[in-house]
Amino acid sequence: MHGGTIEAHSEGVDKGSEFVVHLPMLAESANAALEEAGDIPAAPLPRLILVVDDNHDSADSLAMVLRLSGHEVHTAYDGLDAVAAAARLQPDVILLDIGLPGLNGYDAGRRIREERGDKKLVLVALTGWGQSDDKSRSRAAGFDSHLIKPVDLTALGKMLAG
Repeated sequence: MHGGTIEAHSEGVDKGSEFVVHLPMLAESANAALEEAGDIPAAPLPRLILVVDDNHDSADSLAMVLRLSGHEVHTAYDGLDAVAAAARLQPDVILLDIGLPGLNGYDAGRRIREERGDKKLVLVALTGWGQSDDKSRSRAAGFDSHLIKPVDLTALGKMLAG
């Protein structure tokens, strides 16, 4: 599926085994993420960030890029986990996908805002949903910003620095 290969070699019983996995798409994605990370200005103060996306690869890649910029980053992969992680971690910023299983991002954002009760949290919708109705719904749910995937890392970096 990713254009990779797997090789297995052994000299025989009790001689050990060697497994070689080639994942060219993964290597290309990691290199692209590292190159793009250079575009993110270092934050004057590192932030505690929660990245929430049901696409594990997307969440983990963005978390890696943000860590390279000096932030402490945690991930969650559904709406209910996002609410629990937000209560436990008390992040400065939450990048929250809207189309999540269990509890959608709008409802998760509302719950997080209600439970936090402060205005210090920066709640950002990071989603593929970009119609004006989607943006209105995210504002009504308490989001501070609405960013469309794929995220512009330079714009995200400036937002985190500001």
